[in-house]
Amino acid sequence: MIQNEPKGIVQAFMGTKICHLTSVHPIDDGRIFMKECSSLAVNGFDVTLIACGDTAFEDIKNGVKRINLCIPYKNRLERIEKRPKAIYRRALLVNADIYHFHDPELMHIGLKLKKRNKIVICDVHEDYPCNIHTKDWIPKRLRNLIAGAMNFYEQRMAKYYDAIISVTPQIVKRFEKTNENSFLITNYPIINNESNLKSKQKVNNTFCYAGTIEPLRMIHLIIQALEAIPDARFYLAGRIESSYLERLKKLPGCSNVIFLGHIPHQQVLSLYSKSIFGIVIENYHPTNYNNEGSLGVVKLFEFMEAGLPVICSDFVLHKKIIDNYKCGITVNPTNINDIVKAVKYLLNNPDEAKEMGKNGQMAIIQEYNWSTQEKLLIALYRKLSIR
Repeated sequence: MIQNEPKGIVQAFMGTKICHLTSVHPIDDGRIFMKECSSLAVNGFDVTLIACGDTAFEDIKNGVKRINLCIPYKNRLERIEKRPKAIYRRALLVNADIYHFHDPELMHIGLKLKKRNKIVICDVHEDYPCNIHTKDWIPKRLRNLIAGAMNFYEQRMAKYYDAIISVTPQIVKRFEKTNENSFLITNYPIINNESNLKSKQKVNNTFCYAGTIEPLRMIHLIIQALEAIPDARFYLAGRIESSYLERLKKLPGCSNVIFLGHIPHQQVLSLYSKSIFGIVIENYHPTNYNNEGSLGVVKLFEFMEAGLPVICSDFVLHKKIIDNYKCGITVNPTNINDIVKAVKYLLNNPDEAKEMGKNGQMAIIQEYNWSTQEKLLIALYRKLSIR
């Protein structure tokens, strides 16, 4: 994070109350809590974060007042109905000057807060209309209809908020048509000494992925590719729906996979320390803005920070980073032969893989780190605070 500013400057904003709201993300979410809320708190703002989880509690961490609500639900529809109502009631008690929400299901809550003369920021983490096409729980025949409706709803609501921020250029471009106060605040990693893996021992033929495990990430194709690489070992960590897990276990190459489930951050770092490289690929979709960029860029930065070379989709945004810094290999995410060749190359050329990892880590230090984005976030909040 950037250095604290002179006391007088910080004190000027200490009276500004900020409240971040999420009904989907955990209270310790990397972007919401570790980056945005913590950065605002260290720069003199009075910050509260309201989230939902399995247990109810309140605490203070990194200078942020955290309120975790426990709102049981039976299914997605019940969650969408119950959690936003509970978050809105609790948000009113905070009586903040600026509210910053992070989920599409809170868009109507943002509008309610605007009607109470509050400043409201909408944080768009993903290209939600595009991602609807990848959701197995939505019938295929309905996905185009739901994606179109989602896009219409987002655009209609966006014009009411004081600012829109998002993680990739193409999402910001989409919202600029409706709200000129749309800004790019990328999810670059916080530079962390824990992720410096120079002295750690690598395990031969080992590579990894840690994150949400879903069809969008093409994990099934990676596992199928392993049939042609019998010596490889693929460590797979993260949350996964049972139906997709059962599908993966039936695939050729599954015997090469070590399923770890959801693991704590420290174990993720340990996993990175013994891996030769990280892999994150996503499928194309016609609505994905000519493949300019995607969600996977966040995981790409995470691997680079850890000093791992990366195999990733040849999206324009990904390819630009990989080509500029020589820190990995891009592949066609639907071509199993591309994946096989890339995996074999990095496993068979450990010295080059190590050099790619160093290049990626240097790119994070020089350019792709949270301190650059923290400055943009603080500048936006200060601009909004003096309205």
